[in-house]
Amino acid sequence: MKEFKKSLVCACRGFRYMVKSERNFRIELAIAFLVLFLMFIFQVKSWEAVILTLVIMWVIAAEIINTVLERVVDILKPRIHPYARLIKDMMAAVVLVSSLAAVIVGIIIFLSYFRGLFGG
Repeated sequence: MKEFKKSLVCACRGFRYMVKSERNFRIELAIAFLVLFLMFIFQVKSWEAVILTLVIMWVIAAEIINTVLERVVDILKPRIHPYARLIKDMMAAVVLVSSLAAVIVGIIIFLSYFRGLFGG
């Protein structure tokens, strides 16, 4: 149990770092809370809530992995390799693709709810 608590403390410290240091992460968290709020307001079906939660976590995990790899590449800066910038750009692309997929899933799920709200 001690090891689990230690792991949890470390994970929380990493999460705090992300919140304090990464603007895009804060934006993604704000959007995640908005989606969770909409899920509650519209009382989406269980399977829709699962899908929305998974894509939210997918984007957040991609952003954390992106930040980790950026920091690793930054550590290696004194011996910069031509691929260093490319690695950072590709990881940013992973986050972009994940975010676009999440937006598409959100639109598909929430479209019917918004239509019902506005009588469409």
